[in-house]
Amino acid sequence: MRTASIERITKETQIHGSLAIEGSGTYEVSTGIRFFDHMLELFTKHGGFDLTLKAAGDLDVDQHHTVEDVGIALGQLFTKALGDRKGINRAGYFVQTMDETLAVVAVDLGGRPYHVVDAKVRTRLVGDLQSELLEDFFHGFSVHALANVHVKTLYGRSNHHKVEAIFKGFARAMRYACSTDERLKDQLPSTKGLL
Repeated sequence: MRTASIERITKETQIHGSLAIEGSGTYEVSTGIRFFDHMLELFTKHGGFDLTLKAAGDLDVDQHHTVEDVGIALGQLFTKALGDRKGINRAGYFVQTMDETLAVVAVDLGGRPYHVVDAKVRTRLVGDLQSELLEDFFHGFSVHALANVHVKTLYGRSNHHKVEAIFKGFARAMRYACSTDERLKDQLPSTKGLL
């Protein structure tokens, strides 16, 4: 079982988390931002992971620190749980529908952090989540998971559906990228011999 636990304490946020990559989609998530919790729950369920994540942040100031630091913490959990990354598929993508919306998410756990987010969300808030912070979440995740993460909404009407399609697609892309290939179990997925 590939598992990890972390504690991330700053003057702005206090985050405690644990992750099991080979999970059953169970979650216990609390960030103080209910729509964000819902997206993390979707991510866990559709990824087949187990995630416990408790975040207390300075929401009286803004949501930024909480959302970004949760991305950082989640990236750290995956990095720790993946270990040396031998035998993983490394890359994954998923094209996700959500009613009238279509989104694609591609990830590469190849050791090079980069993110591109084109969510096409046109409102300041989706539920109670500041929509501009999606980019900060994926930035924090990509840097600390040592991953490329590309997110694009192709089309859609509902901003809720756009964000939901993104998180479901992100889950399934990560599920495949983290999965192992028995034939390559002792190899790093790179011709460089280093990730």
